[in-house]
Amino acid sequence: MEPVNHIEGRAIPFGRKNIDTDVIIPAKWLKTISREGLGRGAFETLRADPDNLFDSETFKGAPILIAGDNFGCGSSREHAAWALLDLGIKAVIAPSFSDIFSGNAFKNGILTVVMPQEQVDRLLEVAQTDPIAIDLDAQSVTTPFQDRFTFEIDAFRKHCLINGLDEVGLTLARSDAIGAFEGQVAEARPFLAQGTGVPA
Repeated sequence: MEPVNHIEGRAIPFGRKNIDTDVIIPAKWLKTISREGLGRGAFETLRADPDNLFDSETFKGAPILIAGDNFGCGSSREHAAWALLDLGIKAVIAPSFSDIFSGNAFKNGILTVVMPQEQVDRLLEVAQTDPIAIDLDAQSVTTPFQDRFTFEIDAFRKHCLINGLDEVGLTLARSDAIGAFEGQVAEARPFLAQGTGVPA
């Protein structure tokens, strides 16, 4: 997965509360075996309105989404994170998230930023006309108007996002230690290696 650290650009001032995963990506899109192309189905019901924010010239392709309380509630579909990524969204700012959605977003390289409602309201205001910036290393969100808001994030998630480490990447980062352990096991217990293809 791509490293996530500094994200800057226009932010979609969405702001709606209790947006569930069926709104993010309707169930009919879950039949695909590929992550690619799911952005076409992202927020499909809302995008049926020709004046929707997601397809407007101002916000189309924006890397940041500003949402309302309890974003990502509902079913646990990982497709919701895939659809946001395919739409170009790299970070979501909201007062709160569904735990399952937040976990899926993290595992797919999307930064979820939890901020108090009054700060989210300020960012919704700024986003109407100007870009905002997120600095994961500094754990801050800033605007061109000298606003600077800090946020908390789990240290392990921060490390993984900054270094672009998903579960596979974390495993590969320990490949030397894993290889050494397997070698020790094969030497100490050669009977375990029989028929496995691991040299005894």
